[in-house]
Amino acid sequence: MWQWGKKYEKQWYVLALIAIVATVIFIYSDREQEQSFALTADPPLEQKNAAEMNEEQEQQQPIALFVDVKGAVARPGVYEVTEHARVKDVIAMAGGLTKEADHTKVNLAAKVHDEMIIYVPAKGEVSAPVPSGDSQEEKPKIDINSASLEEIQKIQGIGPAKAAAIIAYREEHGPFRKIEDLLNVSGIGEKSLEKMKEQIIIR
Repeated sequence: MWQWGKKYEKQWYVLALIAIVATVIFIYSDREQEQSFALTADPPLEQKNAAEMNEEQEQQQPIALFVDVKGAVARPGVYEVTEHARVKDVIAMAGGLTKEADHTKVNLAAKVHDEMIIYVPAKGEVSAPVPSGDSQEEKPKIDINSASLEEIQKIQGIGPAKAAAIIAYREEHGPFRKIEDLLNVSGIGEKSLEKMKEQIIIR
């Protein structure tokens, strides 16, 4: 009987040893899986957020525009502004309007564009002077990006309805970039544009 019990005792030792070895292997394998997952997992949320924020800031960086301000302002000159600037912002940078300025002839809410010329006329001026030759007989051209409703009607072939349509288009889409853009205005065709070309200037 004692030998029989001793035999079973050895078997239990063997089984216990096998169980311990199996447990150690299982724990070691589980740790390796965790480490492997940690290496292949996405970077921490804070790092991802920082990278996304940097990318968004680069995309949202405003474009620089250069605008030439002339006429009845305190400090005429060329000013650098962002793409979201309005005429009122540029005039403020130029020191504001002078006492002689006719603010009714300037659309302060208009969007600015690169290489734009903002001319603020003095009281009594009909339209912005246009640099040209020495001829004194040449009539001043109308700047359709800043002209009032009454001034636009001085263009040949433009009545109250077309003048209002030009201003409405200008306010909705921003300043005209070239004379041909007038073809996008309701009521103005190629023949009408040909008649008024010599009377218009884009600033």
